[in-house]
Amino acid sequence: MKILVTGARGMLGQDLVSVLARCHQVIPVDIQDFDITRPDCLREISARKPQFVAHLAAMTNVDGCEREPAKAYLVNQQGTRLVAQACRDLRIPLLYISTDFVFDGTKSEPYREEDPPHPLGHYGRSKLAGEEVVRELLSSYFIVRISWLFGPHGKNFVSTILSRAVANGEVKVVDDQIGSPTYTRDLSPALAQLIATRNYGIYHLTNSGSCSWYQLAAEAVRLAGLGGRVVPIKSSEYPTPTRRPAYSVLGNFRWQEKFGTALRPWQQALAEYVEWWKGQRS
Repeated sequence: MKILVTGARGMLGQDLVSVLARCHQVIPVDIQDFDITRPDCLREISARKPQFVAHLAAMTNVDGCEREPAKAYLVNQQGTRLVAQACRDLRIPLLYISTDFVFDGTKSEPYREEDPPHPLGHYGRSKLAGEEVVRELLSSYFIVRISWLFGPHGKNFVSTILSRAVANGEVKVVDDQIGSPTYTRDLSPALAQLIATRNYGIYHLTNSGSCSWYQLAAEAVRLAGLGGRVVPIKSSEYPTPTRRPAYSVLGNFRWQEKFGTALRPWQQALAEYVEWWKGQRS
């Protein structure tokens, strides 16, 4: 299958392109190739004649979206609309990557795919708007909500914490936000498995288990053998422009129903990533 991947140079994009290239003809594109927010995006996609589009390009800087909401909606809603229109014109399916931030975090048990979204800020609202555009324009689509992404290709929470622990010896991390860490090298093969089917719809897809940001940081520092001190703090002690969901664990109910498996526990994925990180430093 000929698959066009937007946002191909991003953290998830690079791993997904690598996985898809094993079995498919992949067309990786990013902002250097064309801008998804411009009308000529339709022509650019059509000219490449894909049979499927994996739409990863997005404005994912949560606080940046809060500071620049117009840009957030331009990229995450309007850009997605144009990509979805191109798929509609070509009569091909679309994969749209969404986020746990479409929920407000008021639940105390994992969110189901059918739970009503209620985003707290412009990042979540703009990504939800992208979901709505996809559902409006297409009948053949995968909407996959992910959370707390980390991987080798780009800056992420884990690498930031490890770097700060090396530099400062102590890091303070919030302990009252709970979610599901997700490793790009586990997520990418699962996405490839999903898009090879016609099991269209909305999915939650993360590594198994949940933790707080503090627990994730503490385990990363321990695995790295840094000996640094990780100090738990409350969200109120680390104010940001964005209200974040206190509990955004995504239950992978539909994935497990369709495939009968779960992604491995986040602790195992983190251990692999930290070993890679240590290797980069040696």
